[in-house]
Amino acid sequence: MRKGIYAAKTMAAVLAGTVIVTGCSGQTEKETVAQNSESQTENQTKDGEEIEKPEKITFMVDGTLVTKANGQEEWVERWEELMGIDLEIIQPDHTAYYDVLGQTMASGQDNWPDVMITTSQYYTNYAKEGVLWDMTEAWENSDVKKSGRVINDNVVNSLYIGDQLYGIPTGPGMGCITYIKKAWLDNVGLDVPTNYEEYIEVLDAFTNGDPDGNGIDGDTFGVSAAGFINAEAPYIQYLPEFWQDAYPTFYQKEDGTWADGFTEDSMKEAIKRLREAYEAGYIEKETLTNATSDCRNKFFEDKFGVFTYWPGSWQKRLSEGLETNGHDGELVPIKPIAEVGAYIDRTPVALCITSACENPEGVFKYFLESALDGGAVQELWTYGVEGVHWSKEAEEVCGITYEEGQFHMLESRDAPGTQYTKAFFAGDNPFVRFEEGKDIGEGSFDSMILESNELFNANSRPAQLPVSTDEMAQYNGDLTTLKYSIIADCVTQGVSVEEGMKRFEEEGGTQWSQMIVDSLNNQ
Repeated sequence: MRKGIYAAKTMAAVLAGTVIVTGCSGQTEKETVAQNSESQTENQTKDGEEIEKPEKITFMVDGTLVTKANGQEEWVERWEELMGIDLEIIQPDHTAYYDVLGQTMASGQDNWPDVMITTSQYYTNYAKEGVLWDMTEAWENSDVKKSGRVINDNVVNSLYIGDQLYGIPTGPGMGCITYIKKAWLDNVGLDVPTNYEEYIEVLDAFTNGDPDGNGIDGDTFGVSAAGFINAEAPYIQYLPEFWQDAYPTFYQKEDGTWADGFTEDSMKEAIKRLREAYEAGYIEKETLTNATSDCRNKFFEDKFGVFTYWPGSWQKRLSEGLETNGHDGELVPIKPIAEVGAYIDRTPVALCITSACENPEGVFKYFLESALDGGAVQELWTYGVEGVHWSKEAEEVCGITYEEGQFHMLESRDAPGTQYTKAFFAGDNPFVRFEEGKDIGEGSFDSMILESNELFNANSRPAQLPVSTDEMAQYNGDLTTLKYSIIADCVTQGVSVEEGMKRFEEEGGTQWSQMIVDSLNNQ
């Protein structure tokens, strides 16, 4: 048996974004890839039968794929040129993706796409409901798996449910790390915090002192986030220093039994920490209603100094955002404080084939597996289209001068002044490497990006894969809403933790929670 039932901590889920970028090749390679693609229909077999090449594939995806504003038409044109297949992209607004996905699934199989992208909660639920095609055999027998180019098998293994695989990852799951503005630390004379006491000391100085050096005490605050609790697993990643060992939903203990972390004493202590920091003004007052974009903008405007956000390319983007606004851009990504121990590496986002797909073997071979071919197609998924998303021409882009032949990202169409940073598959932190000499972006990534990824990878632990039962499907939506409301009231409205937990029992939370725990333990 694989280590597939990676237990769960489940609530609602929404994807976090990235931007797409680059990739193409010369005419000779284009023709070669197209010819190879055509000839594969003669050679690929399953149980002695030919795997038919699809004529058209529909793909439902969020804003992690290049948008129409950022050259999606050119991207699709290049993919169709490489593969000889019609491709239809269905791309709702990024923030509304899972609402639209749910409506699409509820509307009947005739409306389902061939391929869709899902996060962990939807992945396990849709697998249980029979929405997803079991691709276990296809992956185990795939050329990609046999190639030796898979960097970390655990990235794929984390998506196994029991012995079944229903999706392949878009890359490592990744999580968030805490950044502190170096200039602010210097201005208040403090070192990087290593424990909660030191962390609070930094927040106090950032809130009540003059960390931005404008001569005014108390016109800044310590930390902000997009909510006290995130809508997506692992939920606590934006304020880990306050949550520490607490977890707001269901998880599997080391002895294999299930529990609801919301009902444990660690949750009460976490809520108290959040409330105390909020009342002291260390946490921005608009945290409850912030979107991640609100936090980024306030961070760029030098309104707060500690921000827990994605590693890798996001460190560079945060730094550049500060500099664009006239502020010092040096950030210190810190190791988890002692009480946190490790950041949480979320379950990877998955590319899944729906059970309504008429030719799932063909879609797996010519859409999913081809995207990891180690050459021109993977280049497209990783970097985008030459002349649209990347270039090797001698030129200046966003104030940076590049020599002839030097690979670089081009300026974003919908975010002028910034360059594209990564693609659907992250070039700076892939889970399947290119074939030798085929990665056009090799050596082009900023050391800041690579070091940030390395810090996270070395100081993180994997999240458990959410597991669903009938009871969870029936009660967890209302239960989650109740939990979120209690947390918000306790932190922002002065409601005591004891009063909040009393409300949890009176409004059915205790009963719903126990029913779900029992169902998980009786699987």
